[in-house]
Amino acid sequence: MSYENLTLDVRDHVATITLNRPDRLNALSRGLQADIQAVTAALRDDDDVRAIVWTGAGRGFCAGADLMGGPPADAQPPKRQERLDEYGWVGALATAVYRLDKPSIAAVNGVAAGAGMSIALACDLRVGTPASRFKVVFIERSLSPDSGLSYFLPRIVGYSRACDLVYSSRAVDGEEAYRIGLLDRFVPPERLMDEAQSLAAQIAAWPPLAMQMSKRVLQSSMDNRLEDQLRYEVTAISYGRRAENDVREARDSFREKRKPVFTGT
Repeated sequence: MSYENLTLDVRDHVATITLNRPDRLNALSRGLQADIQAVTAALRDDDDVRAIVWTGAGRGFCAGADLMGGPPADAQPPKRQERLDEYGWVGALATAVYRLDKPSIAAVNGVAAGAGMSIALACDLRVGTPASRFKVVFIERSLSPDSGLSYFLPRIVGYSRACDLVYSSRAVDGEEAYRIGLLDRFVPPERLMDEAQSLAAQIAAWPPLAMQMSKRVLQSSMDNRLEDQLRYEVTAISYGRRAENDVREARDSFREKRKPVFTGT
């Protein structure tokens, strides 16, 4: 499948999604929104893909909602149910990225602002450089945060730091982003994609069903009480053991002191 506003490259169980509107710093037009929904739906059902890297073409990761471009002249207005959906289009994007059952890495190559910052935060891990820049921006538009940012940001950097970034709307450069936890890996610009791809390859080499359940368990822990989470862990381990060949391979490769090869079965 081809996409008009992003590119998809799949190699060795790793999918790389590149938001591809560089002239607009990959701002979220209606077309890009639709492509993100479509590509996440396609990858959800692709068992060959075990890890995902998100990045942006050109100088930016994603500048947020496209406030200047507007829809094409011949575009149909949103359907009534789309306008009235309780999450809105920004909520739909947040859940599409966050709930995708494959580990995801944001390679933040430039500015990530507003809803674009939310996409980066919805990923499991973020790799950045001195050129990375995060900016909440909503208050400058006379808005409160949306697109899941109010959920992701306090959980990643803590409540008071989230307040600082939302209330001040100040930009955070790559070095500070790494220091406060917005970035998990910090590398020179020329190494950004190599680092993200290497990390994705490491993830993709592990048993895919166990990795899928690990992501689900970690996400469920964000809201669960300890007792609920313990029950969820037991269920997840039992489900993961359905991949009997991978369970056997993990045991045998350890005993034989060799590198394991996991197939997802």
